[in-house]
Amino acid sequence: MPGTEYQGTSSPFASIGRSILSIRRDQIHSVDVHHDSAAELELEAFQKHVAEIFHDLADSGDEVLSLPWIRKLLDSFLICLEEFRVILFNSKAVVSRAPLDRLISEFFDRGVKALDVCNAIRDGIDQIRQWQKHLEIVLLALNSSHLVLGEGQIRRARKALADLAVLMLDEKDGIGGGVSILAQRNRSFGRNSHGKDNHHGRAGTSHFRSQSWSVSRTWSAAKQLQAMNSNLNVPRGNEISATNGLAIPVFTMNNVLMFVMWTLVASIPCQDRGLQIHFSIPRSFIWALPILSLHERIMDESKKKDRKNSCGMLKEIHQIEKSTRNLADLIDLVQFPLPEEKDSEVKHGIQELAQVCEVLKEELDPLERQVREVFHRILRSRTEGLDPLGKTHNSE
Repeated sequence: MPGTEYQGTSSPFASIGRSILSIRRDQIHSVDVHHDSAAELELEAFQKHVAEIFHDLADSGDEVLSLPWIRKLLDSFLICLEEFRVILFNSKAVVSRAPLDRLISEFFDRGVKALDVCNAIRDGIDQIRQWQKHLEIVLLALNSSHLVLGEGQIRRARKALADLAVLMLDEKDGIGGGVSILAQRNRSFGRNSHGKDNHHGRAGTSHFRSQSWSVSRTWSAAKQLQAMNSNLNVPRGNEISATNGLAIPVFTMNNVLMFVMWTLVASIPCQDRGLQIHFSIPRSFIWALPILSLHERIMDESKKKDRKNSCGMLKEIHQIEKSTRNLADLIDLVQFPLPEEKDSEVKHGIQELAQVCEVLKEELDPLERQVREVFHRILRSRTEGLDPLGKTHNSE
């Protein structure tokens, strides 16, 4: 992925206590003032760009939680991760020093947990594809050039809707029949575990594979998110001082990673979904407000009467639930031939389903590719980031 251009200015970004600029100004003893100033500007630009990205996501109106918006969120995450990687690369001389080495190590540990979330989301996307097949059966059954729908067409559509309802109910209840089938496949974004990389790979890679090769049937998205959110603390003044301000972008990237994974779990069906995650972000961070507002908006949406028992907050899932429920009510226990007004209502419901199917057809494959890219980019960043830490520890 090509590097992104920073759009920041030289003005200090908001932070807790004294700004990074003032803290570092008190500590500068090096004659290389130009280098220090460039590093400060890089950190400021990162904070500003993250804020701009999430303000744009928060200003998306009704598109929030739609498939296109989720894809935009993943693109934004990849941009932030790439810029964060550049910051670490430019600071490789100090990333192995305490307490920065611990902070970065904790970030990569969260990344390992995020890999499991990516695998679970992959299964969730497959689950939506199963629903899509049943929707297509409904559309084929009710697609007729005849002016009035026949009894055979209604019967086939009714069966497909009933099968779809069972699949979606299984997903709401946790690990149901449809999920079990997907879990048995145990597909992952990694390579075959019997490949040569499993024997000749780095220790760090092997550690990752042992935890994130697949998602077991007892895996819990809620517990995984809680583990990721554990000890995600605002850096203290001494940590900011001791890391030349680098503790701030680490904290920023931790929260970006946490929010993206939480949003994926909230949106896409997966095992043991849980949304009760609290984001402890001081509003003095310039990127805090859009992330907190998005979190609040998604939580408010989840509390609505028609969304409480949903198996995913994705906008298209809500449309599927609503359209199939209305269509099932329309064709349930009807007499044949259908009255003209009833036939018109059924055809309107068919149009709504057709629109949802079209979005799924266009967006699911690109979304899966993006989740795969997020998976591999997190893994690659972790491997790159552990290199300097490992070299330092080995030399000691």
